[in-house]
Amino acid sequence: MTEIEHSSPDAIAVMTERAREVVKLNMEALEALERSIDVSIARAVDVIMSRPGYVVVTGMGKSGHIGGKIAATLASTGTNAFFVHPAEMSHGDLGMLRPDVTLLAISNSGESRELRDPLIYCQRNNIPVIAITQRPTSFLGRNAAVCLTMPKVAEACPNGLAPTTSTLMTLALGDALAMVLMDRREFTAMDFGLHHPGGALGMSLQSVREWMGDNAAAPASVPLGASFSEVVSAVTEGRKGAVAVLDEAGSLVGIVTDGDLRRAFQRDINGLTAADIMGANPITVDTNARMSDVVDLLTANKISNLFVVEEGRPVAIVHIAELMQAGYVA
Repeated sequence: MTEIEHSSPDAIAVMTERAREVVKLNMEALEALERSIDVSIARAVDVIMSRPGYVVVTGMGKSGHIGGKIAATLASTGTNAFFVHPAEMSHGDLGMLRPDVTLLAISNSGESRELRDPLIYCQRNNIPVIAITQRPTSFLGRNAAVCLTMPKVAEACPNGLAPTTSTLMTLALGDALAMVLMDRREFTAMDFGLHHPGGALGMSLQSVREWMGDNAAAPASVPLGASFSEVVSAVTEGRKGAVAVLDEAGSLVGIVTDGDLRRAFQRDINGLTAADIMGANPITVDTNARMSDVVDLLTANKISNLFVVEEGRPVAIVHIAELMQAGYVA
């Protein structure tokens, strides 16, 4: 294993101070960007909203990396978008610029030579261009229908070359554009969930119906008059730690849990029925509820199970242990 040579206290202090300086420069850049926001952002939104096609995002180098993130944010928040490398456009991918799209082009200088072919193509085909640049008088700025101009601030790079503050401002401006578009589209949390089926976020936004799937097993159940031994057998066979108690019409009227059975053993169990030991009016959810709501109900009421009902009839049972195992609960 290679031995690490540790820096001296003086060197550590210098590096720490330099890191703070970079963060401070970025903060100042964002503050300058906030002050520079004007009606151009609204004009850009109007252009995008008026176009039925995709927003095609492009940019070279670090601008391209930021552009990929902006495209992903747009796509996940209701604005159809994807990223195309500008150099690839000159070798056939200009075909992706259909007549109904909007091009969002990013270049700090506005003079990236790889952007020239896409910009000329858009001019010839009446495709509107939205520019993000520091130089509105650049080739990009002059060929844009709307120019989102970033303030001129110093890069954190000591040579003034590596994009730092400029890329951070670009990212923030792209987020601002995406969020304003999201507001205009009235994009809801449910819409968001449809675009994020994976991961903890997507799982929490799933509906109970989606969690159940097509083959959800009906929960174990007993009638009101079931004997104590019948209830014990149903709870055991159901393997969920609870059983539904149904009236003559098949509607849910109660729940018997493992805890209810343990408490019943403290009494004379002879002659006891499900109606005698059940908890009445159990907490339920319908199939349209979100899984985040289910977790909240289980947690707030300190219970392990609840039933999913349709028209008063139990169609599934949710157990918090299963949710934890599946990742719905941290």
